[in-house]
Amino acid sequence: MASEYLKMKARQQQPAPPPRELTKLEKRRNWLHYHWGWLLAGAVLLWIAGSMLWNILGIGQTKPDVIVAYVGRDTLPEDQAKALEAALSAFAEDRNGDGKTVAELRQYATNRSGDLDTAIYYNYAADTTLLADITAGDSYLFLVEDPKGIHRSYQIFARPDGTPPEEDDFDATDKVFRWGDCPVLAGLEVDQAVFENLYLGRRCFYDEKQLEAQAGNELFWERLTEGAAR
Repeated sequence: MASEYLKMKARQQQPAPPPRELTKLEKRRNWLHYHWGWLLAGAVLLWIAGSMLWNILGIGQTKPDVIVAYVGRDTLPEDQAKALEAALSAFAEDRNGDGKTVAELRQYATNRSGDLDTAIYYNYAADTTLLADITAGDSYLFLVEDPKGIHRSYQIFARPDGTPPEEDDFDATDKVFRWGDCPVLAGLEVDQAVFENLYLGRRCFYDEKQLEAQAGNELFWERLTEGAAR
């Protein structure tokens, strides 16, 4: 009995065999099991950073060759805004060399309908974004409802020869064309009733760099106002 007992104790005291060496595939699976959360979070962050960089660099985006700003009380109907962009693009020049001619329409609408607080908010928002456009020198042409008011506030319309107005020149009469008085505009394939009360004016530039950046758009203005009468 004693000998059997001692044999059992001896077997219990023997060291356990070393663990089996995992294969490379098993090691990879084991590592992924404990780190999949970190991998997922890293992938999401990498996607966000890549998307931001993509947008900042404008990769894959069609950049406009010329920008036209609309300033009015209400936004233009979406279908008519797109139709106008397509129609104006036919008169633009490929200034950025991407093989396309693209005219972009930017809308700055005061939208004064509704209560007083809402009207003040929209008016302030429109003025702020419009001023940012003017300061950056983005838009070359302006399509506006109230040319007198716009020029009185910002003095942005160029004289017939393209030069800036004098300091005391707040008159927009000789600087804009009524839509219906421009044969080219009146002949565009858009709903003419939407645009008939608007006026087209060319932006003047006081900054030489902005003027250089817009070089080449003179032809766009000349094509749209060909045969026009004030």
